[in-house]
Amino acid sequence: MTESANAPAQTGLAGFSRVDGRAAAALAADFARRTGPASGLLVGVSGPSEVLSAAIEALGAGGELTVVAGSASDEVRAHVAAASALVDARVRVVESLAEADPADAVIVAEPLRGSAESARAEIDGLAKQLTAGGVLSLAVPAAEFLAGPAGAEVARYADSHGIGSDLVLLNPPPLRVHRLRFTAADPALAESLAPLARTSSVKLSRTMNIDSNGVAAAAISLGAAALIRSVRPRSRAWLLPALAAGPVAAFFRDPQRDVPADPSAVVAASDGKVLSVERLHDDKLGTWGDQEYLRIAVFLSVLDVHVNRAPVAGRVADQFVVDGGFAAAMKPEAEHNVAAYTVLDTTRGRVVVAQRTGLIARRIVHRAPVGALLAKGERFGLIRFGSRTDVYLPADLATAEVAVGDRVVGGETVIARWI
Repeated sequence: MTESANAPAQTGLAGFSRVDGRAAAALAADFARRTGPASGLLVGVSGPSEVLSAAIEALGAGGELTVVAGSASDEVRAHVAAASALVDARVRVVESLAEADPADAVIVAEPLRGSAESARAEIDGLAKQLTAGGVLSLAVPAAEFLAGPAGAEVARYADSHGIGSDLVLLNPPPLRVHRLRFTAADPALAESLAPLARTSSVKLSRTMNIDSNGVAAAAISLGAAALIRSVRPRSRAWLLPALAAGPVAAFFRDPQRDVPADPSAVVAASDGKVLSVERLHDDKLGTWGDQEYLRIAVFLSVLDVHVNRAPVAGRVADQFVVDGGFAAAMKPEAEHNVAAYTVLDTTRGRVVVAQRTGLIARRIVHRAPVGALLAKGERFGLIRFGSRTDVYLPADLATAEVAVGDRVVGGETVIARWI
């Protein structure tokens, strides 16, 4: 184990970097989503900070947190004791990693820096502090010239062990938060998790966010408007991209949804209108098409919310893209459009979600790599500008609760029930 886990001064960009509330929430997100008793381990703490506050706030029912604070242990211990008697009873402050037990969620308090060798030693050491299926959360500067060799090494780990990441732009400097899992998690664990929050989305209100794709698209529109106005100040052509920024951002709206707690309920993967409900074998599923499925297909118009959600809780077993055409998504020919398939292992059997392109929709965004756990109703991607989602359930284990023509709401409407 490297010195950085015991003495926090070895992590972070000295004199330049800090982790603000949004980045802190991203680091603590996996710990926060655990609704039952869970253990957390926070390393590299140099004193009271927003990461420490986020980790304490993430304590669920029966959860416990160990904080490795090195020479700042007394200061951190006093800070914890001043919070409340309940927090003090559930948070243990130690000086070194050797005093800590393995945890379900390990959080590195400051961005990694330095050489690739030191980053590798730190990650390998912290991986040993994880329980089976546990998650290591850490951050590196988003800019390569700031991340340096350590950032490249973390990216290598993310390629092989990553289960998700968040880009936090509103942090000095912008950070990329990675979540790493080194041993397979039990699919049953997904049923006890809350949907993972995407801290890179912009929160407009308590119930409405804008996906980061919408923020980027709106920024491009406004940038184009500013450029046109600077080049042609007497022209009103700049109004077109300026006025388009609002509708473009609105397309990527991401409302909060109330996911049914009923364990037998299967929810819609997207908003839209039910196109078909049928039993079939699908050769496009490849090796996963060896059984009969109940398939429920939903068409999304350009006016629908396009964020896609997991219909059930499970572990991502596979993710692949099948090539095809770009027919209008409401037509039967859309069956052969380009599609991204996500295969979930669940306690009830295999479930597949297909994100299909349409006539206008040509871009599928997928954010759940193999090995990730998805809670029921959790966001896992989106499709841009009109599309279709298909949910495949084991035909003999589920019954449909919707019919052709019904309107459904992603993450809320019960489209089927487990038998």
